Amino acid sequence: MQVQLPDGSFKDVPNDATVAQVAESIGKRLARDAIAGKVNGKIVDLTEKVPDNAKVEILTPKSKDGVDVIRHSTAHLMAMAVQELFPGTQVTIGPVIENGFYYDFGTDRPFSDEDLRRIEEKMAEIAKRDLPIKREVWSRDDAIKLFDKIGEKYKVQIIRDIPGDEILTIYRQGDWFDLCRGPHVPSTGRLGAFKLLSVAGAYWRGDERNSMLQRIYGTAWSDEKELQEYLKRMDEAKARDHRKLGKELGLFHFSNLAPAMPIFLPKGAVIYNELIDFVRSFYRRDGYSEVVTPLLWDTELFKTSGHYDNYRDNMFFSEVEEREYSLKPMNCPGDIQIYAMERRSYRDLPIRLANFARLHRYERSGVTHGLTRVRSFAQDDAHIFIAPEQIQAEIERELNLIKEIYDVFGFTDVKIGLSTRPEKRIGTDAMWDSAEKALEEALKKRGLSYQVNPGEGAFYGPKLDYQVTDAIGRPWQLGTVQVDYAQPERFKLTYIGADNSEHRPVMIHRAILGSLERFIAIIIEHFAGAFPVWLAPVQAIVLPLSEKFLDYANDTAAKLRQAGLRVEMDGSNEKLGAKIRDAQLEKIPYMLIVGEKEASSGSVSLRKRSGEQSSMSVDQFVSEARRAIESRALTL
Repeated sequence: MQVQLPDGSFKDVPNDATVAQVAESIGKRLARDAIAGKVNGKIVDLTEKVPDNAKVEILTPKSKDGVDVIRHSTAHLMAMAVQELFPGTQVTIGPVIENGFYYDFGTDRPFSDEDLRRIEEKMAEIAKRDLPIKREVWSRDDAIKLFDKIGEKYKVQIIRDIPGDEILTIYRQGDWFDLCRGPHVPSTGRLGAFKLLSVAGAYWRGDERNSMLQRIYGTAWSDEKELQEYLKRMDEAKARDHRKLGKELGLFHFSNLAPAMPIFLPKGAVIYNELIDFVRSFYRRDGYSEVVTPLLWDTELFKTSGHYDNYRDNMFFSEVEEREYSLKPMNCPGDIQIYAMERRSYRDLPIRLANFARLHRYERSGVTHGLTRVRSFAQDDAHIFIAPEQIQAEIERELNLIKEIYDVFGFTDVKIGLSTRPEKRIGTDAMWDSAEKALEEALKKRGLSYQVNPGEGAFYGPKLDYQVTDAIGRPWQLGTVQVDYAQPERFKLTYIGADNSEHRPVMIHRAILGSLERFIAIIIEHFAGAFPVWLAPVQAIVLPLSEKFLDYANDTAAKLRQAGLRVEMDGSNEKLGAKIRDAQLEKIPYMLIVGEKEASSGSVSLRKRSGEQSSMSVDQFVSEARRAIESRALTL
């Protein structure tokens, strides 16, 4: 029989050849490196038989899919090690996640850091045993009977929930086995570059009404070099953690009296307001009208929009004078009320409404995380009402705006996903054809590369999702542009067309920064707290050499404030070295040292955060600082 290889060529192989045999027929080195295969797009074990004319790819540790197989098998290696060290521990699920894996365990004792060290050592020992990993097909009854007998109650639940027509597979390594779809590497000896990272609590099946499990996170790579590079990036990420830097730099705080609702301190509020003013400057240029809508609405609004039925578990409710109200989780229903207030003509369109109003969503306490997942936040929301034939032109405008804004922050590695019609959707196929074509044509016209995500659009229309890469190579989901046919239909929005008849507008939802809270977390970590001058809470600090020069220092600071700079003056009795160190810890862009020479000449000795030093007049410094601010330069 024949198989087709990734380069399009065909190769003769024996009938009923396995993936391993196909690899052997290609070359001994490939056969030695192979850990799994991909047959007609599906990742399978090396022992899988290949059908005639199948498309076959041999997976090695150097491929992305190969690394995922390694991580899956390392999760099993960890589970085996845990059960050897701690008999009676129950295993639940152990999926692959980005850059690693986790496994949830049912146990009465929490795992300690010392336990992680012991588990790692046991994993290395099992890997050295080079145990073959074998796939077995079991009957449902036999699987339930055996897992129930050995006390694996979670596995019994999982098996009972698996559809009756699905094949049940078990993977065995030595005497240890687990329920799993696979695939896996051929033996434990193929594993070795791994590290256990942390332990956390997790509810069984994510439901807080269920028992609490112990979740161990780990990472695994193709070789030790890749592992060490990843751990180095992890250390860098820890140093940049926005929760750590936010506290050190005095940017924000959380109170137990307002869980998961950030309090922005004066310095954090500077960044917050600068971002809003920054986006507003584009709104003024591009013809947006900013609106302010209520935070609390009668729930009839959300019943019409569909949020009440589909999102109510994430909403905050209150009852006043026998009426049910909710804090709004989204701005769109309120902005729709503004559109619906007046009779609209095709000549009015597009209508671009911008809204920074605060939103509230009930996120479970187990998933909130610093500024990246909060219950109270604001977005740079825009809702644009257009005629159907205006979709492409408006999308092109938004693509230009998004690129312009991301460039300012140094986000140049940007990936765009085009999500198309899902199976369950509203609107006609003609509407979807038109909207998807408009999005695609706008992307092509701008020369932007993109990935099509079939079936991942919202039920109300196709969308574009933006992912940016930060300074240390981590991806972050940011902006979105969504075409919406549903809300105009639900709210019966109309405009009078050129034919003097009523027509239904299309609505575009657009966010560029997204949640301001989350975006601030991202840029804290992206810049490691050393913000560009225009965003820095304190742009300059004046450091007098001694108290003799306090008057000149205060006069200099006052002059800088009059020029529009955010300035502090350190009048403490500390030595200059200590003052400089404090300013560097606060990541202040400019340090202005003043003493006898500076006071007599009306100058400053400038020391930049980067370490560069020079001497100049106060006016010269103001000009330099203003240029950096007005150009929104990324570097000093």
